This record gives sequence, C-alpha cells and structure tokens, in this order.
Amino acid sequence: MQLSQGLAKDLLSIKAVLINPNKYFTWASGIKSPIYCDNRITMSYPKVRQRITDAFVEMVGHMEVKPDVIAGCATAGIPHAAWLAERLNLPMVYVRSKPKGHGKGNQIEGESVAGSNVLVIEDLISTGGSSLEVVHALRNSGAKVLEVMSIFTYGLKKAQTNFEVADIHYRSLTNYEEIIQVLVEEGRLGENEKSILLKWRNSIES
Repeated sequence: MQLSQGLAKDLLSIKAVLINPNKYFTWASGIKSPIYCDNRITMSYPKVRQRITDAFVEMVGHMEVKPDVIAGCATAGIPHAAWLAERLNLPMVYVRSKPKGHGKGNQIEGESVAGSNVLVIEDLISTGGSSLEVVHALRNSGAKVLEVMSIFTYGLKKAQTNFEVADIHYRSLTNYEEIIQVLVEEGRLGENEKSILLKWRNSIES
C-alpha cells in the first residue's frame, strides 16, 4: 500500500477527514466545500501521529538540503513539528499568523532563525495563505525556508499559484485524490457522489 493511501485511510478512520456531498462545510476562507479536514484529531491517536511523523522523516531524508530548524505553523502544525523535531534531534520554533499583541510581541517563538535552513510543517493546505504568512515571517527574520510540508492538501490550483508566486515548494503526505480513491475502493462513495466531488474541485480551480 502506498504511504499516501495508507495515511488517507488513517485520516478517514479517525474522522479527521469528513465528506458530505449533500451538505457543504464552510472553511475559514469562506469557501463552501463537500470535504473538511481537521488534523487536530490526529493528536489523540498515537499510532496515527507516529505514522505521520515517520512519513515526514522519510520526506526529510530525501531532501537535498537538510533543515537546521523545524518550524510549526500555529496552531495545528505545532505538535507535528515538535514530534518531527524530536525525532530528528533538531531545534524547533513555531510561528503565529501575526505578532503577539502583548509581551515581547513575538511572531516567531523560539531561538533566532536568522541564517538557518528552516522546514515548515503545516497540518493542511487549502489555498496556502496561512502557510505563506509563516514563510514570509521566517524570511523576514533572516531564515532560508527550504519548503513547506503538510499532512494533507486539497490540491487546489489557487494554492499552487500562491506558492509559485512566493517561490517556495510544498509537499503533502496525502491528498484529496487519495481520499476519493480510498472511498471508492471501499464502496463508501458512489459514482454520483464522486461526480459531485470532482465537479466541486473543477469549480474551485476554474
């Protein structure tokens, strides 16, 4: 079984990914969607979160330039960044969407990242907006951001465009296509529902 398909099965089994072609979810961005991913749930499942960390470690192993620091996107990317940093014995920081409104006003928590090769860990990528805010904050602090890795991506063209404009590569452990494939193979998704999901994808990408 491919790693991405196995993780897709994991996310579905713990209901981190929900599909409802008949009643759309509303994302924070305002997009109406028949699919919703909440990877915070993975924190409660040790075997699943361990497989996620294993997969991130494997990805890092194939990187030409290795990270000096692991950065977690607040908030859902933080625990996975911590588990990965622990496994790799690397420093970790986490990055807010904007500077804190009190205290030292930090946006990046942890030691200075100036001059460091940084790998960003995110829980999921929809349009890529929140991940790229983290990338910009790290770059403004003098870091070289190697890439962004996430657990899941919806695979929207808007995300691809946004990352290309920001000149940063991103990868995900599993994705929208794998989720649909698993549901079809398990008989949990009929042709009509599959058509609705694909039509939604095309409408978002247009």
